[in-house]
Amino acid sequence: MKRLFDIVASGCGLVILCPIFIIIAIWIKLDSFGPIFYKQIRVGKNNEDFGLFKFRSMRVGADKAGLITIGGRDPRVTRSGYYIRKYKLDELPQLINVFIGDMSLVGPRPEVRKYVNLYTPEQMKVLNVRPGITDLASIRYRNENELLEKSEDPNKFYVEVIMQDKLKINLEYVNEHSLWYDIKLIFRTFVAIIKG
Repeated sequence: MKRLFDIVASGCGLVILCPIFIIIAIWIKLDSFGPIFYKQIRVGKNNEDFGLFKFRSMRVGADKAGLITIGGRDPRVTRSGYYIRKYKLDELPQLINVFIGDMSLVGPRPEVRKYVNLYTPEQMKVLNVRPGITDLASIRYRNENELLEKSEDPNKFYVEVIMQDKLKINLEYVNEHSLWYDIKLIFRTFVAIIKG
């Protein structure tokens, strides 16, 4: 039932949001050099890698300077990218990932291999389900960039504090999730985005 819901919802979303995709694509191309989409390898269900789609919000090659975005005004982020990221518009292309089966609308946010390699055997259980566009941990840490900006060592703070708490939250989801819970979390995500 969850997979059917994902296919129908993501398919409808892609059709309805097509005009917005076009507007964002034009905005990105006018604002900076480079492709419209950014594809990053993340770890999905059963510990398998997949290509996660996003609207490009950073300058080409910016990910070589680090995988973590720090602060609301990271200099690697483009002018259009600042707003695209602020309102989570960069995540919209992940509807493609949901439609083809790499992801679900709701589930633990997929990590890069670098951080998954640090998981304990217990934490690896978050890979028993499809990763999602949104989850409770993402809502609770919607100000993650600001938290990292205040840290003396952002990468260490992410690994030792933020990532650990996110994994704890996501393990609870893996053990207790349901379609009704997913639907409620989708609405909570919309509310969180609107509130900024």
